[in-house]
Amino acid sequence: MGNKFGPFVWHNGKFIRWEDAQIHVMAHVVHYGSSVFEGIRVYKTHLGSAVFRLKDHMQRLLDSAKVYRMDIKYSFEELCQAAIETVKKNNFTACYLRPVIFRGFGDFGVNAFNNPLETYIASWEWGAYLGPEALEQGVDVCFSSWNRSAPNTFPTLAKCGANYMNSQLIKMESIINGYTEGIALDINGYVSEGSGENIFVIRQGVVYTPPISASILTGITRDTILYLSKQLGYEIREIMLPRELLYIADEVFFTGTAAEVTPIRSIDKIQIGSGRRGQVTKRLQEEFFNIFKGTRAVPEHWLSVVK
Repeated sequence: MGNKFGPFVWHNGKFIRWEDAQIHVMAHVVHYGSSVFEGIRVYKTHLGSAVFRLKDHMQRLLDSAKVYRMDIKYSFEELCQAAIETVKKNNFTACYLRPVIFRGFGDFGVNAFNNPLETYIASWEWGAYLGPEALEQGVDVCFSSWNRSAPNTFPTLAKCGANYMNSQLIKMESIINGYTEGIALDINGYVSEGSGENIFVIRQGVVYTPPISASILTGITRDTILYLSKQLGYEIREIMLPRELLYIADEVFFTGTAAEVTPIRSIDKIQIGSGRRGQVTKRLQEEFFNIFKGTRAVPEHWLSVVK
């Protein structure tokens, strides 16, 4: 499978073996997609192993659960500590964490209130999401024929497993057509996001990104790049973006916990800027990784050290 998975998984307050982390085929989540989850990176930093923006991720997990009327019995503090203990238990110095809460086996049918909630945190080693060369050379992407969901259908601010069926359609379509990734528009035809990444556009030195009203997930890495852009003095505009703006942009890049900061070198076979990582993207990318080297000051709670 290409990934080194941690041998222990946190489940409902205790650690179990990886091979024992199983669910029933009739679990509610299998049939109705009733899960919320997070993706969190642990970096090897100047302070030692540290979970990046753990508190922000866990708050978003709880927010997603609240939207879907999941009454979580674990506190915010307990979940944060469980994530740190998962890293320690599996002896990782750098890894990816996947907290997930889902409705398990119980009553069958769309009504989920009587199904038990299962909470897991798994971990594994995961490199560059869009390929080892992508961070420097960039990726070739396309606009998808699939739109992001309308605001009154699926709540895109919640990171729910069911939402990612839409993401899979976008991703599979792009791969079949020879691209690395796809970009979805919202129902009004404005730029939304990738299948699992937020998007940024650089035009004449201005940093553009779609607002939360464009059916996007409010990404933690997106917020980090907005913070860094402000610190570096760039003008920032969170506005609805027409598709054609990306074709004539100087630079375009993806952000995400998995994708980190990945340049886009072409869209629909139209070269973006110079066809390689641009200077603003490079600077923001370097500053992002400087967080973990200790040469870029950020809010203290962004790095939760695994002691």
